[in-house]
Amino acid sequence: MKTLKIAIQKSGRLNEKSVELLKNCGLSFENYKSSLISPVSNFPLEILFLRDDDIPEYVQDGIADLGIVGENVIQETEVKVSYLQRLGFGKCSLKIAVPNTDDIQSLAELNGKSIATTYPVILGKFLKEKGITSDIRTISGSVEISPGLGLSDAICDLVSTGGTLKSNGLKPFADVMSSEAMLIGRAGSENEDLVQELIQRIQSVLRAKETKYVVLNVHKDSLPAIIALLPGVKSPSVISLAEENWVAVHTVIPERDFWDRISQLKQAGAQGIVVMPIEKIIL
Repeated sequence: MKTLKIAIQKSGRLNEKSVELLKNCGLSFENYKSSLISPVSNFPLEILFLRDDDIPEYVQDGIADLGIVGENVIQETEVKVSYLQRLGFGKCSLKIAVPNTDDIQSLAELNGKSIATTYPVILGKFLKEKGITSDIRTISGSVEISPGLGLSDAICDLVSTGGTLKSNGLKPFADVMSSEAMLIGRAGSENEDLVQELIQRIQSVLRAKETKYVVLNVHKDSLPAIIALLPGVKSPSVISLAEENWVAVHTVIPERDFWDRISQLKQAGAQGIVVMPIEKIIL
């Protein structure tokens, strides 16, 4: 049987979440910090621990079948890979930021300005689309200190909380792109059985994180109103209780509107509501 290879970040902001995701998929392996390869003992898979910038090219060239990497890295390296699944973590934005003392009001005012970044490809495409001509200065390391050192008028960098910008006297000015961790594959890999099985496992974990398992008690007279609020994965499960005319309803609720839905359930007559996490949902 063929052994798949998946490349993930060796260290950095996506490493921990990538390892957690794979382990939640039931894969058994050691996260060797000093090793480049970790075999999975219960699935035909090897995990490669690489620099994030190298992952897209490893996948494109077929050295790895799959990879987990930020969308920003994929766009910057301009590789030809298949986008297989958004993973919901590592979310951030690539933004142009300017000094707090700058009163710039429009993108047009970036014409003739210098912008420091580690993402010259993405930034160049963005400025071209907007009809802006700026001096893009490619640097590595701490981009945010460039304006303070007089190296640039502005920067373009990844922003998660904005704390680093504030501490360096900068403010976000324009959104260039949003990014999150992606599962990518070499061209055509999405059609392979092993890849499909792994994707199914990943999707089951992601669905579980987006939902809560709910059990509630309700009088039969209120059951139609409760069912109207709870479609479940397909439909709620209804089980008779020992107390006459009362039933227990089992269902799942999306995380995004959980509290609003709970309030509606209580108003519709739900009692004894129990909420539990879900490990996996397989459709």
